[in-house]
Amino acid sequence: MFEENKKDKTFKESMGTNPSPHKPIVKDDGAESDVVEIESFKNDPARIEAMTVQQLRTTLRNAGVSAKGRKFELVAALKCFLEKKKDGEGSLVIEEQVASTCVENASEKTEAETSSDGDQVQNVPVSEVGELQRYKRRLNHSSVKSETVIGCSKVATKKEKLSIESEDLSVHKLSRTRKKTSSETINFDVKTDDKVAEPWTVLAHKKPQKDWIPYNPRTMKLPLLAKDTKFLKLMSWNVNGLRALLKLEGFSALQLAQREDFDVLCLQETKLQEKDVEDVKRSLIDGYENSFWTCSVSKLGYSGTAMISRIKPLSVRYGIGISDHDSEGRIITAEFDSFYLITGYVPNSGDGLRRLSYRINEWDPSLSNYMKELEKSKPVILTGDLNCAHQEIDIYNPAGNKRSAGFTDEERQSFGSNFLSRGFVDTFRRQHPGVVGYTYWGYRHGGRKFNRGWRLDYFLVSESMADKVHDSYILPDITGSDHCPIGLVLKL
Repeated sequence: MFEENKKDKTFKESMGTNPSPHKPIVKDDGAESDVVEIESFKNDPARIEAMTVQQLRTTLRNAGVSAKGRKFELVAALKCFLEKKKDGEGSLVIEEQVASTCVENASEKTEAETSSDGDQVQNVPVSEVGELQRYKRRLNHSSVKSETVIGCSKVATKKEKLSIESEDLSVHKLSRTRKKTSSETINFDVKTDDKVAEPWTVLAHKKPQKDWIPYNPRTMKLPLLAKDTKFLKLMSWNVNGLRALLKLEGFSALQLAQREDFDVLCLQETKLQEKDVEDVKRSLIDGYENSFWTCSVSKLGYSGTAMISRIKPLSVRYGIGISDHDSEGRIITAEFDSFYLITGYVPNSGDGLRRLSYRINEWDPSLSNYMKELEKSKPVILTGDLNCAHQEIDIYNPAGNKRSAGFTDEERQSFGSNFLSRGFVDTFRRQHPGVVGYTYWGYRHGGRKFNRGWRLDYFLVSESMADKVHDSYILPDITGSDHCPIGLVLKL
């Protein structure tokens, strides 16, 4: 049941896996390098990343394309040119209007924009090739290869915004020994932006450290385990209203299950009422018959968590056994053979920090004590929206959010003392110590568009099972909520 999940070739290509290695595209003889003909790398545009600014400008001028702007704008312009040429749209000379528009769109996604506190957004372009080499050495994982994906769409005029069309996910068969999922299900769709510049691949932070790099799932998500290794794949997602997500046009739970092939999916902020649960359960896709739901009874249509699983748990409990904390549907615990899994939605401290005292003095200690009690019999995994960006690396604008819910000193200290200091490991940060990866973006001020986010979603595990974690990752390309899903691959 836990054999390697072999994806078919079409699916690998659509998700950008197994990229070809980078090859040098310029000669280095100690003097000014010669520009290689465009024809020599048009089928491998990622190689453009290795060019210097001068080489980019010379190549663009030779192709009849505007060569103004910074390096990331020049890279985007050249890739736009290659994309149009690949599609057979014109000769080596491209209309300057189209090239300028491509540069405009690249600049729009990465240049500084005024934030709500009047400061400037500092988006630091990173050469994925060089940074990835350092990252590979850090992980000692030679199988990770780098790829930058930047695409363009046709535009009519410079003033028109780029038209983005989500690329349909290729459907592949689930190759583990599991039940097949049915196509006659609710639509629950996975939107991805495979054809446009991926904003999460740009280091967006107002106070970046010199060794930080952005999280790119295409290159940092580890390959699957060997065929004979048993493992579980867990996922977690704050959906910010499940009914709204289900109504989203083109979003399919089937595609999500087929793409990620998860064993257990934990949901937070479902915002369901108890009367809604049975209707939703009847719509579940085949193979995930085990589902567990808890709803807020103190405030209807608020909070709420769920757990959907292929595997039947040994037992399930709701809440943490304290009535003051259990009326908002925030905790579900499932017991499996070798661990407890908790899906949790930690209370937000709220506007004006009105719930800050409750959060740090009551909720956090109570949840921590509950987890330590469970840990006496089995290791514990806590996943979900924990509503805390623990370190400055976990939030785009740390200085501007010192008194914002989720980044106050009090919440960060509570997170450390109640969870990390008590033997629970932040799996993503342990695996990616210098990597900027966000899981939440506010809807205002183009948060997701410019990757100005927070890392609020976690997999915390007992120290005793930390060495069983194969991969802890983020899926920033999946939209439909102000949060994105996160995942954990656990060796059994």
